[in-house]
Amino acid sequence: MRNEPGRESEKALIRVAFRILILLCATALLAAASGCAHYRVNKALKQVDPQAGYRGRNFSVHDKDDQVLLLLSFSGGGTRAAAFSYGVLETFRDTRVTVDGQDRRLLDEVDWISGVSGGSFTAGFFGLFRDRIFQDFEARFLKKNIQGELAKRTFFHPFNWGKLFSAYYDRSDLAAEYYDKHVFDGGTFGDILANKKPIILINATDMVHGTRISFTQDAFDVICSDLSTFPVARACAASSAVPVILSPITLRNYAGSCGYVMPKALADAMIPPRDVASRRFDLANNMTPFMDSKNKPFIHLVDGGVADNLGLRAVLERVTLAGSPWTTLKQAGLENVRKIIFVVVNAETESDTKWDRTERVPTFGAMLSSYSTIAIARYNVETVALLQESFARWADEIRKGRCGSEPYPTGPGSCGDIEFYLVQVRFDALDDEAQRKHLKQLPTSFVLKPEEVDELRIAARRILEESREFQRLLRDLQQM
Repeated sequence: MRNEPGRESEKALIRVAFRILILLCATALLAAASGCAHYRVNKALKQVDPQAGYRGRNFSVHDKDDQVLLLLSFSGGGTRAAAFSYGVLETFRDTRVTVDGQDRRLLDEVDWISGVSGGSFTAGFFGLFRDRIFQDFEARFLKKNIQGELAKRTFFHPFNWGKLFSAYYDRSDLAAEYYDKHVFDGGTFGDILANKKPIILINATDMVHGTRISFTQDAFDVICSDLSTFPVARACAASSAVPVILSPITLRNYAGSCGYVMPKALADAMIPPRDVASRRFDLANNMTPFMDSKNKPFIHLVDGGVADNLGLRAVLERVTLAGSPWTTLKQAGLENVRKIIFVVVNAETESDTKWDRTERVPTFGAMLSSYSTIAIARYNVETVALLQESFARWADEIRKGRCGSEPYPTGPGSCGDIEFYLVQVRFDALDDEAQRKHLKQLPTSFVLKPEEVDELRIAARRILEESREFQRLLRDLQQM
């Protein structure tokens, strides 16, 4: 019979061996997970078809009596932006208007929604599920600790540790999988298209060139990829991939394999002598790298706010590409539109003013936050100003296209009857200074207190109810 010390020593060796075996198995599993983990690859497009796919013209068959074009843009800003834009949708749902002699919800008149970062989640969810947003969105997203859920899956799910060691899979890919399963139910852009209008534009930024990328088939034609099967969740993950905090979302570039040719208007802008100050040249110059899959086989997308935090540039670039607003309307079958309405939902933040009251040198984090906030805010101002300053010129070009020669009749229903509206939904519209500051200083993360979400929803409704431009629009719609 062995002595007790010998038996204890044997047991200890067995325990050590067992632990080593577990460690080796875990290491093998992590290595296997790391080796297998890969981002979801976008599908190639065999042949470009300008009449098919996720394009504005395919979202609705406009009849000759369609006289209203309503466009919404939802800015970035985390859950704060998502809740603020959700409040606008709620208000539109509850607002009745008379259009073409019929009593309708204003929400049903929306033709186009462009979303960035946090605002892309509201836009994407509405595009997929329509009125279901008013039953599910708060529980699934607005009042859920999304940030905490992502952190749990990053730090407390061992299988994900191995995936995150992969060179082809990172934090935003993990986030996209969560959004796909728990927020968007696996919905794709093809599913949005099946619902018809409104078209939903989700915007991101190319990390290398800084080019704004909208998830439309027109944009995916350039890289010969099929958008219809692309998950809305992955687009929203790209749109909200804040640099440093989250990783880029990667697309495969198949350019040159589907017969795509740069539009003549842009190709002409590249012919010497080139007018480098023209917007068309800028668009063509931005597109050129994406058409070269040999030198740019991959596209890495980050937060849409880097290029355009309002999501308005898509409209401006569309008009630039078409050559005029009249051509843009004709291409969309909207020649008889009388009222073109932009509702810009801007959940902007502001720099922390506490540094104005201290002699201490601001921290690196404070400087980084300030640079980002100021750059975005200034660019937002210029974008809105550019849009508003375009209205008079656009109206003249539409009248010229519809009427021919001057003088243009401007009476109701005449060829010269065209009116633009710009409704800005932003915190600065609130009269209460304390409330303005409070809402502007809410975090732009993906977690808010339920009562903060409700404050944002209520604020959006109040701003619209007190907006002179919005009330002018409602009065004018009743007179159509």
